[in-house]
Amino acid sequence: MKKRVIVLLFSVVTVLYHLAADANAETHMSRGEALYNRHCSRCHGEKAAGTDKGPPLVHRIYHPSHHSNISFHMAVTRGVKAHHWNFGDMPKIKGLDMEKTRLIIYYLRRLQKDAGIF
Repeated sequence: MKKRVIVLLFSVVTVLYHLAADANAETHMSRGEALYNRHCSRCHGEKAAGTDKGPPLVHRIYHPSHHSNISFHMAVTRGVKAHHWNFGDMPKIKGLDMEKTRLIIYYLRRLQKDAGIF
């Protein structure tokens, strides 16, 4: 029960954050892209298209209803066991705080939306 409340609160905060972020969408997009390129692209590829080291994040499997924003936060902060792909486990990513991770997620969600995933 406690975990569900935390997930729900985090989801509400994330939605509110993204609504406020729309006022600065281009700034958030460019900052998120720069952070993604620095910390994620070597495995997940340019524009999150995937590589031989990691899956594409612009993919229907990562639709927000299946992998919520908190799933991305947990993958960054804790790492994640391989469960959809055969690339191996994802290690936790050092050097990304909550704000930087939010900007990366903003960037990824915009890429997904532009690709018609949601």
